[in-house]
Amino acid sequence: MNQADLAQAGTADAAASQVPDLRNIAPVGYFMLDASGLIEDANLIAARLLGRDHRALLAKPFAHFIGQEDQARFAQLCQMLRDGGGPQSCELRVAPPGHPAFWAHLIVSTTRSVTGVPLVMLLLSDITEHRRNAEEIYRLAYYDPLTGLPNRRLLLDRLHQVMLASSRNGLHGALMFMDLDHFKLVNDRLGHDMGDLLLQQVSERLKSCLREGDSVARMGGDEFVLLLGALSSNGAEAANQAKVIAEKILTALAQPYHLQEQIHSGTASLGIVVFTDEQGDAEMLLKSADAAMYQAKNAGRNQARFYDPAMQAAVAARAELEQDMRQALLRHEFVLHYQLQVDKAGQPIGAEALLRWNHPRQGLLAPASFISLAEESGLVLVLSQWVLESACAQLVEWSRHVGDVLCAMAINVNTLQFANADFVAAITSALATSGANPKLFKLEVTESMLSGKMTDLVGKMNAIRALGVRFELDDFGTGYSSLSHLKRLPLDQLKMDQSFVKDVLNNDTDPAIARAIVALGHSLGLKVIAEGVETAAQHAFLADIGCDAFQGYYFGHPMPAAEFRALIGKRSASHQTQGD
Repeated sequence: MNQADLAQAGTADAAASQVPDLRNIAPVGYFMLDASGLIEDANLIAARLLGRDHRALLAKPFAHFIGQEDQARFAQLCQMLRDGGGPQSCELRVAPPGHPAFWAHLIVSTTRSVTGVPLVMLLLSDITEHRRNAEEIYRLAYYDPLTGLPNRRLLLDRLHQVMLASSRNGLHGALMFMDLDHFKLVNDRLGHDMGDLLLQQVSERLKSCLREGDSVARMGGDEFVLLLGALSSNGAEAANQAKVIAEKILTALAQPYHLQEQIHSGTASLGIVVFTDEQGDAEMLLKSADAAMYQAKNAGRNQARFYDPAMQAAVAARAELEQDMRQALLRHEFVLHYQLQVDKAGQPIGAEALLRWNHPRQGLLAPASFISLAEESGLVLVLSQWVLESACAQLVEWSRHVGDVLCAMAINVNTLQFANADFVAAITSALATSGANPKLFKLEVTESMLSGKMTDLVGKMNAIRALGVRFELDDFGTGYSSLSHLKRLPLDQLKMDQSFVKDVLNNDTDPAIARAIVALGHSLGLKVIAEGVETAAQHAFLADIGCDAFQGYYFGHPMPAAEFRALIGKRSASHQTQGD
């Protein structure tokens, strides 16, 4: 190189030294990582973002600066890059040790060094303020600023989602329009500040009353809307579920409020509409619930009303029946009727005790009219205990009459009763207190119980059977039982469901099922009793295939204890005369 060339090169180097490093001018953090993720280079902004000296970053794993909650996301991003996916970007949280975490936008791409070594180039920018602004815009657009609840716009969006879900799963939803009673007086007497404080406390109480997945929104003023999804597929049951939640809300809102130095008591009125995806649009549902809410106010406030008059009537009737049921326990309106069970020869061998409600207005009611309500209201355990104690007392009463047939007693046991931790103790106490012979006592369990915890079920059954009590599997053939269940359960008898007995002479299927049930029961060492026997022909067929016992209208309807005792006496006398 001659002198001129040297001079020209020196001039070029001097000019280059005055050109600023673009990596430190760009408003983003710049990192260069090696193939293992260690930082090889970083600009000044990158060091400032991570709260480190530039030299202190070198040879450190960049992943250590990613927030714990986003580690998996960053690893996935790097894997996509290694798989040849091209430049990748995402938003995640960066958490430098000893410094506040922040939201960052990350761009990652591959490059190579001047010697051809694979490198990863990473650009990082702080977007915390941007995200904060976006979240604030979203909050203002979709949430009520006073209570923090969703507003009308977000509620309508969620309502559409519930309606779509209803079209897929066939479940009802419910919309409740709620308005505080006499709220204007709070603002007028205590001031708007106290009114706002009341609305905030109301919103918290409403949230505490809802199930997971339900929503509550503030529509403005003192109006709130509650959205319930995934209720029953049955309209009446869905209405009752909504009613239960509405009553919970009304109770919660009626509790005193502490408004700084003031104690305030208030109530609310609720309008309810139960819907599926086929019942109008979202705006129409809101109008319907609003109309029902005004019906509640006109009816005296502090109550809920359904928009559908028929549904309102059904819910009201159900509520009245529940109240009647509670009074019925105090008034001793429940009674037991007894249906005869006989052996192959027609000789009385026992009775099934069947619960009846002697309703003062509706007359004698069978359990189908009220047992589901008893289960929902929690009264079923009280009723079941009454049945147990009454049946034991009746068994003792029959045994005192010399000359009467030694008559066994069977009662049904429901799932909630059997699941009660004190069930074994209740059986033991009832037998001991009454003095009833355990060997004449039989408990009928249903196949639906077999879907629960078998270990607990078998343990309780074995403990009760040790007392001398026998077990029968009711409605056999209609539920969940399997051979493995039958093998494990300490059963004495199977009861063939009446649905198989009804048409046992009218088709080819039911006779085959009846034969199979008898054969299965006998092969397991169990007796088989057929229920629902209504004709002599049915009795003859079932006896011919080997049934051990029978129950049904052909032998006698369920009847009061005095009539039942007269019936078995008459049948016993008739049987003895025929024997003579």
